[in-house]
Amino acid sequence: MDMNKTFFLRNEKHTPKWRVIDAQGKVVGRLATEIADILRGKDTAKFTPHADAGDYVVVINAHKVVFTGNKLRDKTYEWYTGYMGGLKSLTAQELLQRKPEEIIKKAVKGMLPKNKLADALIKKLKVYASAEHPHQAQIAKEDALVI
Repeated sequence: MDMNKTFFLRNEKHTPKWRVIDAQGKVVGRLATEIADILRGKDTAKFTPHADAGDYVVVINAHKVVFTGNKLRDKTYEWYTGYMGGLKSLTAQELLQRKPEEIIKKAVKGMLPKNKLADALIKKLKVYASAEHPHQAQIAKEDALVI
């Protein structure tokens, strides 16, 4: 390799792997940073900021994540429906009971860059509330990593 040239990862040379992460007992924020780094490819030597160099991530046991401090009852997730007076909100505890997958997706989405690449990266994140998931065929390959 010529040391006077900058390395840029080309899309045709990137072969993404599948990684499984068990979220049981892990803190949401620390888990989200780990997932965001894997999705971007920052944990590999071939990281290129403007290219998709990351792997697919399957998160299982999303309903068993942990919040530190009083965040479980104090943290709120807000969204606007588009109608007058349509500001809705849920606490982290309510969202964990209704849609535990959304907590991890929202945390990871907030840690990705705010550009078009983030839309492509978030599609590579698969989150499931329980330990069962439909990606056994991809993970059964020898190149899949279980974390």
